[in-house]
Amino acid sequence: MSPVLPREKVRFTSGDTTCAAWHYPGANGGCVIMAGGTAVTKEPASDLFARRFNDAGFAVLAFDYRRFGESGGSPRQVVRFTEQRADWQAAIDFARELPDVDPAGVSLWSFSLGSGHILQVAAENAGLASVIAQSPVVDGRALAPNALRAMTPLAVLRLMGLAVADVLGGLVGRRPLLVPAAGVRGDVAALTTPDAMDGGRALDPGQRHSGWEQTVAARIALHMGRYRPGLHASRIRCPLLMVVCDQDRSTLPGPALRAAAAAPDAEVLHVEGRHYAPFLTAHEKVVEAEIAFLRKHLDGRGRSA
Repeated sequence: MSPVLPREKVRFTSGDTTCAAWHYPGANGGCVIMAGGTAVTKEPASDLFARRFNDAGFAVLAFDYRRFGESGGSPRQVVRFTEQRADWQAAIDFARELPDVDPAGVSLWSFSLGSGHILQVAAENAGLASVIAQSPVVDGRALAPNALRAMTPLAVLRLMGLAVADVLGGLVGRRPLLVPAAGVRGDVAALTTPDAMDGGRALDPGQRHSGWEQTVAARIALHMGRYRPGLHASRIRCPLLMVVCDQDRSTLPGPALRAAAAAPDAEVLHVEGRHYAPFLTAHEKVVEAEIAFLRKHLDGRGRSA
C-alpha cells in the first residue's frame, strides 16, 4: 500500500455553482464521500473520522453543501433538501473521476440531516459500494413533535413567525432571517432538544473552526416535519450501516431502526449515548466499526490495492 498523501482542496460543479471539498488521496481504490448535518461545514463534520478512514487506505472527499462554508451559492445558510441531495450526486460523479478512486468503490457517510439525504441518494444510485448513516434524520413526521416538545410555547411562536417571514422575504429577494442551528430550551433556534448543544464540544472541541457559521435560515422549521427520507430505505441495494445512539433525543432511535429493518442489506450498530456520542464517548467503538465495514465492502476494489 502506498503512503497516505496530504489532503488537497478541490471544487466540483453542482447546479449553477461549485462545492468546495477536501480530497484525501487514497491507496486502495475505495472512496468515502462525507458531509455534515444542518449547517455543519466540512471540517467540523468530517475531520475526526476522515483522517482515520484515510489512514486505513481509503480516499476521502469531504464537501460543503452549496450556500454553506466555502461552497458557492446564494442566499447563504439556506437549507434546500433537493439541492443538498443534488450536491451528493455531484460529489459521487466527481469522486468517480478521481485518479485514485475505483468508480465501483464509492461509499457515502454522514450524520443527522445529511444521513437522511444519503438514504434517498443511495436508493437512487445502484452502483454505490456502501452507506454509513450516523444518528440519521429518517422521519420528520416523527421528529417534529419531539422537537416542539423541547421548546417553550413562546419560542415555538417566535420561530414559526420568523420562518414564515423568512419564506415571504425570500420570495421578494430579501436576505434570509437566520437563527442559531442549536440552542437550549427557551431559545429561538432550529433545534433545542436536550442534546442539541452537545454539537460544539463534539464537532469543534478545540474551537479551531472559527469560520464555521452555526446559523441556518429560519424557513427550515417549516420543512423538517415533511421530510421523510427513510421511506426510501427499502430501495437501497448497497450495504447500509445504521449507527443508532440509544439515548438520542434529537433524531430518536425508533425511526432509524425501522428504516434499517426496511433496507434489504442493513446492519445496525447500537451506541450508548446521545445524538453526538459517535464524536464523543463512543468514538473509538464507532470509528473502528465503520473502518471494518468499509474494509468489508470496499477493500480489494481499487486499482492500486
